Amino acid sequence: MTLLKIARMGHPVLLRRADAVTDPTAPDIAHLVADMIETMEDAGGVGLAAPQVHRSCRVFVYRVPDTRSSGAPDDQPCGPQVLINPHLTPIGEETVLRLEGCLSIPGLRGWVPRHTRVAYHGYDAQGRQVKGTASGLLANVMQHEYDHLNGILYPMRMNDLAKMGFDTEMARYGEEQA
Repeated sequence: MTLLKIARMGHPVLLRRADAVTDPTAPDIAHLVADMIETMEDAGGVGLAAPQVHRSCRVFVYRVPDTRSSGAPDDQPCGPQVLINPHLTPIGEETVLRLEGCLSIPGLRGWVPRHTRVAYHGYDAQGRQVKGTASGLLANVMQHEYDHLNGILYPMRMNDLAKMGFDTEMARYGEEQA
């Protein structure tokens, strides 16, 4: 496996809608997924979308560490997973401000409004349909990565850019500025 270079904000691949994957079971997709998981884990992330590693295809990987799960039935800890050609649909109108960072925007974080719960469906690397609901961190990560597939970076979702700052400053002065 290979660690992949992460595209940073300003690169055009991050600002376009990613192309659909025609065959989720193709060897190049399996190789990409394995490399993305290794890259996500090496970078300490909880999600990574293909455009972030310079591949314009509708694939993202994610995980929910034990320490970050809310314990809700649809926000359980999980090891690395993949969604290929995903679709997300909000469940209800309720939103919550979530503090987000991004591997493509290193060193910064901001408070982003996200739907509290989402329904999702797509395919795994074996071509099997995957579907379910997500809340908590899982819903947040899925919405963040899904945005990447649509050319959206989290600052584009923020209502108030005053609620964005460098990691070091947010830690020093408190993250509860939402």
